[in-house]
Amino acid sequence: MNEKDLISLWNDKRSQIIAAQMQPVLVLIAAFVLATLGYFDKATDSAKYFALVVIAITCILTSINQYAAIREGEAVCDELSKIAKSGALAKKIAGSKNFVSLTAAFIVVADIAVFVFAYMAIFGM
Repeated sequence: MNEKDLISLWNDKRSQIIAAQMQPVLVLIAAFVLATLGYFDKATDSAKYFALVVIAITCILTSINQYAAIREGEAVCDELSKIAKSGALAKKIAGSKNFVSLTAAFIVVADIAVFVFAYMAIFGM
């Protein structure tokens, strides 16, 4: 692939990571609104666990999608770093592989934090 194609692919992978975040954000907004309005206070334990499972599954599926895009983004960085006479943009993208890898680690930490806070909000702790 040439530099232009790789940069286009990079932009596609970044867009996929951003788009993958929309579904869990909507689910978390719904859970936040329900918790804030006190609907979980009146809900049965089954309903609470169901809400928690929906949040967990949404976050897990989103993380899987993000990891795939991150892994492919890292490969694009590797390929861009191999181009001998690349432009400034290609060099910046190639140099951002560590940030892309850091994003993967952050996703795990964020998922755990979101799950813990969702549990606390749903079960009133």
